Amino acid sequence: MAGTIGKRIGQGVAIALTLAVAAGGIIAYSYREDIRDHFLASSFAPSARVQQVQEEIELNPSGDRIFLASQPTIGGREEFNRWCAGVDHTEEGHVLGCFADRRIRLFEVTDERLNGVVETTAAHELLHAAWVRLSQDERASLSRTLIAEYDELAAQDESFKQRMSVYESLPRSAFANELHSVFGTEVRELSPVLSEHYARWFVDRSAIVDLYEGYHGVFVELKQEADRLSAELEALRADIETRSANYDVAVQQFNTDAADFKQRNERYEFSGKKDLFDSIRAQLLDRQAGLDLVRQEIQADTDRFNEIRAHLLELNDVSLELNDVLDSTLSEPTAPVETA
Repeated sequence: MAGTIGKRIGQGVAIALTLAVAAGGIIAYSYREDIRDHFLASSFAPSARVQQVQEEIELNPSGDRIFLASQPTIGGREEFNRWCAGVDHTEEGHVLGCFADRRIRLFEVTDERLNGVVETTAAHELLHAAWVRLSQDERASLSRTLIAEYDELAAQDESFKQRMSVYESLPRSAFANELHSVFGTEVRELSPVLSEHYARWFVDRSAIVDLYEGYHGVFVELKQEADRLSAELEALRADIETRSANYDVAVQQFNTDAADFKQRNERYEFSGKKDLFDSIRAQLLDRQAGLDLVRQEIQADTDRFNEIRAHLLELNDVSLELNDVLDSTLSEPTAPVETA
């Protein structure tokens, strides 16, 4: 009897151990992404610049783990184009980062006017990394939420609709993936469902939106100022042209009347009519002074027109310069070849 009981106890322990091992296998499989990320993140040594970006985007432990597991690197044009050579860059706009081969690659931007662009791009690519870690069911459900919220926002905000038009040729799932990154980094007011979703990785998502609005605002202000100056320039041009045409007609009429007065005087028509002579002459002098004043005003507005035009050209130069800074496809400047 004792042997039988002992045998049963041994079988029970074996079954329990088997179940424990099986359960451990199920748990390990369920958390395989987290386990993999843990080891990748702990073995990755980020550069000082990457650490700085990581601090700026204020990630929670889960976000930090995915970010470091994606082994982020930041480089100049030559490095960046080599890293992201296999990524489809056919859409319009600047390519400032990519998530390729499960790694985050970022294009370095050092222009102080565009502070925050690298950090925002890092958060954008982090959300791509987070997206691939979601289950198929999670992505399907989240896609419906993202697209529904996009449709609502796009109906109210034409600029945001235009912003997303660069992705319009993508399949629905890929479009949702881009929405996931754009919403998380560029849109301040989101539904509670999405806000809670992004809290899985960010301590304070609004800090990312602040960074985005900071550098994006530079372009918005440039455009608004350029639009304002363009409108002022067009109105001033039309006004100058109208007044100049009227001035030319008035000058021609004045010259005709002045010539007629001279001829009449040469024919002695004013002999003994000094008062009439003085009256017509005074009128002509007043008209001449008035025309001279109009000419000066037109010249002043023409000078103003040229000043506005010069300022508009300066704004255009600044815009082109900033766009060049963000253009990761431009060739790096090379040193001139020395000749003997």
